[in-house]
Amino acid sequence: MTVLRTSLRNFFAHKGRMALSAVAVLLSVAFVSGTLVFTDTMNATFDKLFAATASDVTVSPKGAGDDDAPQTGKPESLPASLVQKVAGAKGVKSAEGSVTSMSVTVVNSRNKDMGSSTGAPTIAGNWNQNDLKAMEISSGHAPRGPTEVMVDADTAEKHDLKLGDELRTISVTGDLTAKISGIASFKVTNPGAAVVYFDTATAQRELLGKEGLFTGVSVTAAAGISDEQLKQNVAEVLGSGTYKLQTAKESADSNREDVGSFLKVMKYAMLGFAGIALLVGIFLIVNTFSMLVAQRTREIGLMRAIGSSRKQVNRSVLVEALLLGIVGSIAGVAAGVGLAVGLMKLMGSMGMELSTRDLTVKWTTPAVGLVLGIVVTVVAAYVPARRAGKVSPMAALRESGTPADGKAGWIRAAIGLVLTGGGAAALLVATQADKASEGSMFLGLGVVLSLIGFVVIGPLLAGVVVRALSAVVLRMFGSVGRLAERNALRNPRRTGATGAALMIGLALVACLSVVGSSMVASATQELDKSVGADFIISSPKGQPIMPQVEKALNKTRYIDHVTNYKEVMTKLTAPDGRTEDEGLIAADPTYAQDLRREMVAGELSAAYGKNAMSVGDAYAKEHGVKVGDKIKVAFKNGRTAELKVAAITSDDTNVDKGAMYLNITTAAQYVPADRMPKNVIMFASAQDGKEKEAYAALKASVAKYPQYKVQNQADFKQELKDQVGQLLNIVYGLLALAIIVAVLGVVNTLALSVVERTREIGLMRAIGLSRRQLRRMIRLESVVIALFGALLGLGLGMGWGTAAQKLLALEGLGVLQIPWSTIITVFVASAFVGLFAALVPAFRAGRMNVLNAIATE
Repeated sequence: MTVLRTSLRNFFAHKGRMALSAVAVLLSVAFVSGTLVFTDTMNATFDKLFAATASDVTVSPKGAGDDDAPQTGKPESLPASLVQKVAGAKGVKSAEGSVTSMSVTVVNSRNKDMGSSTGAPTIAGNWNQNDLKAMEISSGHAPRGPTEVMVDADTAEKHDLKLGDELRTISVTGDLTAKISGIASFKVTNPGAAVVYFDTATAQRELLGKEGLFTGVSVTAAAGISDEQLKQNVAEVLGSGTYKLQTAKESADSNREDVGSFLKVMKYAMLGFAGIALLVGIFLIVNTFSMLVAQRTREIGLMRAIGSSRKQVNRSVLVEALLLGIVGSIAGVAAGVGLAVGLMKLMGSMGMELSTRDLTVKWTTPAVGLVLGIVVTVVAAYVPARRAGKVSPMAALRESGTPADGKAGWIRAAIGLVLTGGGAAALLVATQADKASEGSMFLGLGVVLSLIGFVVIGPLLAGVVVRALSAVVLRMFGSVGRLAERNALRNPRRTGATGAALMIGLALVACLSVVGSSMVASATQELDKSVGADFIISSPKGQPIMPQVEKALNKTRYIDHVTNYKEVMTKLTAPDGRTEDEGLIAADPTYAQDLRREMVAGELSAAYGKNAMSVGDAYAKEHGVKVGDKIKVAFKNGRTAELKVAAITSDDTNVDKGAMYLNITTAAQYVPADRMPKNVIMFASAQDGKEKEAYAALKASVAKYPQYKVQNQADFKQELKDQVGQLLNIVYGLLALAIIVAVLGVVNTLALSVVERTREIGLMRAIGLSRRQLRRMIRLESVVIALFGALLGLGLGMGWGTAAQKLLALEGLGVLQIPWSTIITVFVASAFVGLFAALVPAFRAGRMNVLNAIATE
């Protein structure tokens, strides 16, 4: 009880000094809790949607879900006669056919795409009774013919659509323009999909190519019949294995699995950044308690002198840490819920609708947040607590503060050098690897060891690096600069820990900057070397190129040639007898001009001959394939052929790496016309001297179809750069949390340092140091600590990035580019971070009363 009372008294006596550490715990726990609440809410939203839209039993074509729709532009279908057959099964209350397609684009009268910008699909289908489970018509009426369409309320609100407005639906069968006859509202949250409905006949004709077909049958069970029993009854009528049958639960589970992988990646990525923030927070907590223990050395000595044992002193400090962890974690869990709501609002502004009505806070979320925050805080405080327990009663006779343990310092330096050397060796081994998969393990080991090594060796580096930085940055400020340098060097362990917190975040920034810049430079070099086409036509959303667009492109003026590019799924049986699933690239012979490939054997133009193909050198080596050998090719949804290997291409590239080519006319001999995949992408080259005119003409040709874009090589390179830049900006935004916590660490270190040096500051003021000079001294100390952390972090990160690029070179990304502008900007910005961190501590130091400061013990 005495220990608890002492801990409570000390905690509240130093609550101001604990505040920033509590904020670090709060931010870290908030990020963890917010991530869990946000992802749980997204899961709950999708679960409700899938549960509401699933029928008791769904009958689908056997191949449904095999991604044929993106290739052919039409989903798999089944005959309408099946509806009546299913309706006759025992236990069936009702059965109705449904038509659903996601290979569509819907535009308004201004030719603006009505689809989501977040990756959610645009869905077109027929309006039927099953849709009433999840939706209700809020205005107008259901479509009654080919001139009418109904749209969901969220899309109508987002794009200011109203009854009577025209929408054009673009599908593989052509364009259909219809007026909005009704608006339907979701009864559950729609995460962002745009949905349009037609009457059944129109949906069949426009989405499937003809009437009399459905993409599925929705079956409702009669009273007292379970979904499993209904599924068995329907299977008996249709024949086992003929069609794909799913209960409501199976259907919901399947849909959940489709989105679950994306949600898991996002969840663990965000938790990873939260972990980095927690790691940085540990340094802040260690520093806080180390300084508090040092400042209370005399007090602890008195406690030991009047009978307190080492264990009691140790427990007293740990109880303070426990209180800090509890307060910070509780506030963090609450802040995490707020953060999740903020993320939902942000996603809403980007097009993904998430309702706060579905906000999901499982009991595990606060439990995880509390346990994580408390454990991390107590563990971080353990070393300072042990140090407090070692304070002897004789310390009551000395001034506050204990001298550093020189022996422990040298032991620590030795361990740090060993770890850093081990990390450097692992990184070197990674750069010498023959395979990226092998090198990645050494890269990860090298990153971990070198990071820990730099953290451990931080105090030793502080003495060297801070002196070097001071010679450049501080000496120009005269005596004030020298005082700032000595203050930074006074406790190398403290300076090392404070700088290490900033080092972690900036090391990751530097590493990712090097990797991102190298990827862009490598891809740009590869494009210059390999791509001969002037223009690339594609869909950012991955839509196949519709026949009407292909036709328009082929009629464009100033074009020398247009190249079709399709992916055909096959099973290849090599001469060694092994069979593998492979996608072949079926292209026009002009693709040999559009993409320059380095050859290992044969000529690529020969691969576009009759019943010929090419293979990559990796496949050729694995299966012992030579030019002239024949490969058995079983085309999906088509016949089997024997194709002659006419060329072997080098896989030393990142454009079409490992691709196998054949002529489109060859593929057309074995794949029925209605099963032939649509173009994934198309290429075009201009007539000599007509590049500008051809570029403008191509853009005009696809102007009616906003889902496609025409790019010249400069556009393509810029888009690649922008995409990598956007990804890095997201990562930098997430790393900002760790950097904020590190800045709090600098603030806390300076604030506690000012308290520790109160008497010293008073004496300096008494002998003539002005308030302005005092504030400048503290700011300069902060700047040099921040630059110390930045220099270590940026140097370490560039080392990591360089090693990572060597592995990327094995995958065809062979250019190393150091983004010096980014590195220099971050380094300079670190000085301003130091200035900002010192504002409050410097202001408080400047306001100290000189006499009171001198009188402080």
